[in-house]
Amino acid sequence: MKFLSTRNPNVQITASEAIIKGLAPDGGLYIPEEFKKIRWDDLATDDPVTFAHKLLESYFEDDFLKESLLAHCKKAFSFPLPVNELSNGQKVLELFHGPTCAFKDVGARFLSSAISKLPNANNKPRLVLVATSGDTGGAVAAAFNDYPDIRVAILYPKGKVSKRQEQQLTCWNKHILAFSVEGTFDDCQRLVKEAFLNDHWNSHWELISANSISVARLLPQMVYYALTSLNYYKKNEIFAEFIIPTGNLGNAVAAFWAKKMGMPIDKIGLALNANDSIINYTRSGVWKPQPSKVTLANAMDVGSPSNIERLFNLYPDRIDLNKISEAVSATDEDIKNTIQKVYKELNYIICPHTATAFYAQSKLKWDDPILVSTAHPAKFEKIVEPLIKKPVTIPPALQNILSLPSRKIEIEASLDRLNENLI
Repeated sequence: MKFLSTRNPNVQITASEAIIKGLAPDGGLYIPEEFKKIRWDDLATDDPVTFAHKLLESYFEDDFLKESLLAHCKKAFSFPLPVNELSNGQKVLELFHGPTCAFKDVGARFLSSAISKLPNANNKPRLVLVATSGDTGGAVAAAFNDYPDIRVAILYPKGKVSKRQEQQLTCWNKHILAFSVEGTFDDCQRLVKEAFLNDHWNSHWELISANSISVARLLPQMVYYALTSLNYYKKNEIFAEFIIPTGNLGNAVAAFWAKKMGMPIDKIGLALNANDSIINYTRSGVWKPQPSKVTLANAMDVGSPSNIERLFNLYPDRIDLNKISEAVSATDEDIKNTIQKVYKELNYIICPHTATAFYAQSKLKWDDPILVSTAHPAKFEKIVEPLIKKPVTIPPALQNILSLPSRKIEIEASLDRLNENLI
């Protein structure tokens, strides 16, 4: 199996190379050369680790990581991925039961495990660069905390993440550096992309991406959509529909990839906050990135999602995309009202990001969709608790993180300033 650049199909490398390089030399994102169909009977297991190994092994054919793939799946899927059926029958895929209480724990743990096994052919120090709008950085930091030979630089927009999110970015071992950047998430993401295309940076470091531009993030994320949809089909004999909160589109693209593999997935709803450039595209057919807008669902504050290139690759004609996908945008007021409504009617507490999925369902009115819950509400207590008028129970994993000392480095949104603080 080869991986190609979204901008040039003649750029072809192995899975291991794609994981190390992150971004293609032409600035494109790596995609599998094909999505091999897999017989559902061959996936007949309820064990997420075994399921993941079977689903992903075709992407690592003739690759260095093939022999250790099962170990990486064990690292990534070491916590439950339950579908919670609420009192009104609404189904919620809860992806927040990992170490940092966010869906990104799955991809980050798979990535760190894979990177730790890959040989360092050029002997340059390894540097994981990650921009985060809230949850990615914490998941990546936790995943790499036990690998001291790999330095990690986390860039997040100053003052635009919750206090508990910031704690998850800044409380790790010394090889993990947290940079509070003056600007928006888009500024952080721009710095990461500039570094990957900069000759000086590439001569000094072996740069590794941990954002959702990394195929090592998206491939394992296919697993929970494939597993959940197959279990749903076995029970109901109909294809599953998902409504997914999305910012940089990585989580949603993983669902589209699982659908492309032939898994029993029908429609995929995209739940957005006020950063709604994807909606404008689905209506006009013209892609116009926007500056990021600050919202209550801050991990989704992305005005120019990187993974739009992968979506364009799957569906070059937006008419084809619109046949199987719809997008809905929620305002901050919609998010607050939804959090209150869901708690009052269903006695279920949700985070602002998950609220966009519930709101989208209220507009789409699909018959029996599975809503995706991407983060634990305890990470956003300043928003959620005043709305439901009660404390949110803190999961033990998060409580442990909150007790650790933290440190951060404040910088301007400049590659030079970042470089000065890394060397």
